[in-house]
Amino acid sequence: MSTPSATFAVWVSAWLNGSAAPDDVLDALLHWAELHDVVAVDEPTATALDVPLRGEAGGQVAGLLAALRRAEVTGGRLVLPVAGDVRGLGGRSEFAGTALHAGEAVVLHGAALGLVPEPVADGVLRWTVFDIGDAPAAEHLPLGEAEHELTGAMRVAAGVLTELGVAKHRAGVREEITARVAHRANAPWPEGTPPRALRVLQRANEVSAILELAAEDAPGSAVSSSSARRRADALRPLNDAVRIARLAAVEEAVRVFSDHADKH
Repeated sequence: MSTPSATFAVWVSAWLNGSAAPDDVLDALLHWAELHDVVAVDEPTATALDVPLRGEAGGQVAGLLAALRRAEVTGGRLVLPVAGDVRGLGGRSEFAGTALHAGEAVVLHGAALGLVPEPVADGVLRWTVFDIGDAPAAEHLPLGEAEHELTGAMRVAAGVLTELGVAKHRAGVREEITARVAHRANAPWPEGTPPRALRVLQRANEVSAILELAAEDAPGSAVSSSSARRRADALRPLNDAVRIARLAAVEEAVRVFSDHADKH
C-alpha cells in the first residue's frame, strides 16, 4: 500500500461490505504504526461517534469502526492532495487544510465524515475525524488510463534523469530502490482485491522509490540552473502520475468490494 489512508480506505471498504473482519483492518494498519488512536475535531462529532475530543487522550480504532457501522458508512475514498490539486476535498475548510498538510485523507461514503492520519509520536499514528458536511463529488479515475499515464511518464522521465546523472555516483542505488519497494509491497491487501489494481500500485511503488531517491540525491549532477529546472520538470509529471495511479487503483478496489456486497 502507498499510505495509511489507502490502507484504511480499502480495508474498511472490504470490511463494511463483508469481505474482511474488523480485526483484519486493525492488523493491516499495523504496517504503518505500532499504535493508532482516534480523536474528533469538534464536540458534536465526538459525541455522535463516541470518540474522544481532540486534546484528550485518543480512543481506539476498533471503537471508530463500530461507530462507522452505526453511522451506516459504506466505504472510503482515498484523497491525496497537493498544492495546486486538492480535488476531492471540497472548498476551504479545516479538513481540507489538514489533509493538504498531511498529503492524504479518507472521505467516507454514506456519512459526512473525513479522516486524516498524522504521526504524533514515535510509532503512534493519530486519526482525526472531521464533519465535512456535504461530501465533495468524487471524480472517476479510469484505472487503465492511469496505468498508461504512469508508464508513459516513467519512460520520458527516465531518459531525462539518466542524462542529468541523478544518483549516478550513489553506491547501492538498485539495492536501495529494491528495499523501499519491498517495504511497501509487504503491506497486506484484502482477499479479492483486483489484480490489476495491485499491479498498478506495485508499479507506483517502484516509481515512488525512484522519486524518493532522486529527491534525496538533489541536486544530483544537475549543477546548472537549467539542468536543475529540467530535473524538476522531469520529476513533476512523474509525481503526478504516481498519485493519480494510486487514487485510481484504490478507487477500483473499493468499487469491487462494493459490487461484491451488492451481489449478496
